[in-house]
Amino acid sequence: MRALTIAQAAAAAAVLRRLVRGRTRHPPLTVPAERPRRTISVVIPARDEAGRIGPCLRGLAGDPDLHEVLVVDDCSTDATAATARAHGARVIAGAEPPPGWVGKPWALQQGLEAATGDVVVSLDADTRPRPGLARAMAALLDGATPTFATAGTRFICERFGERLLHPAMLATLGYRFGPSDAKGFVPAPDRVVSNGQCTAVERRRLLAAGGYRVAAGHMTDDAALARALAAGGWTVTFRDGGDLVEVDMHDSAAEVWREWGRSLALPDVTPARRQAEDLAIVWLTLALPPLRLLARRAGPLDLALLVVRAALLGGLARAYTNRGAAFWLSPLADPAVAVRYTLSVFRPERRWRGRSYAA
Repeated sequence: MRALTIAQAAAAAAVLRRLVRGRTRHPPLTVPAERPRRTISVVIPARDEAGRIGPCLRGLAGDPDLHEVLVVDDCSTDATAATARAHGARVIAGAEPPPGWVGKPWALQQGLEAATGDVVVSLDADTRPRPGLARAMAALLDGATPTFATAGTRFICERFGERLLHPAMLATLGYRFGPSDAKGFVPAPDRVVSNGQCTAVERRRLLAAGGYRVAAGHMTDDAALARALAAGGWTVTFRDGGDLVEVDMHDSAAEVWREWGRSLALPDVTPARRQAEDLAIVWLTLALPPLRLLARRAGPLDLALLVVRAALLGGLARAYTNRGAAFWLSPLADPAVAVRYTLSVFRPERRWRGRSYAA
């Protein structure tokens, strides 16, 4: 028992070191006053997204900064292409992924090659961007070194179960990595965090670096690309984009559990040692305190960790459009999320949207 207490204390210290970086964070993205100097293409990879892509394209239709909007139709079986054309997008008929490629990075690669703008902003089909997002993302690329920019979105969780489970999953990211937009902190390349729902990059520079090939076989392609670029000397910039883009990812708690849960541990881009450390962090600092409290065996450290977890809700609140009681009760879901996280580590899935991929 003493060894467990020592391990929990060490894990708690690591979490506090990460969270304290949140005292100095970059401000959320806003729309710059100046028009962009470079042309901007938006690329949206889409596979069977006819029911979700409409709000995304409507949000882009009123943006005067855009040079073009490309939808890469990744061999959809529904009306994705027709819906995209009806909203004024240029549709690229995507080919089936070649050997060694996963569908999304292959679709992004085709979009990157077809785009004609100086800057490529990639968005998921279920995002809801506002005019000015592309301008704000392009402005993040004005540094001297090659830059890959990515932005966090504001989540739309409409049902009680989603609002209970989703924030508990998001909390694991904060405990494992700390705030990704902290000022002055540059993580090691294998700890870089990226949000593939919203990214921006200079097209020619990414093409010269091989495009999305470094992420070709990864289910968590966004982290794979960002970490490979960081290892190659690129600057990876993360900002809070919640005022300019929202996302409606899931339709139920079961979908949150299944879809986000499969990639929660970033299993195919995280070294084994880091996986073990992260697994210990999740269980010792998130799952164990509420379980001990329920069993009436909580010690002072458990109570302190429960206070930290409750305080984190204040920081996470901004990331959600609608919260309600379920959001504030989400720490109760931490033990269940630890189970899902463990499954993500030991049973990584290689199937997505009807396709199965070799390990």
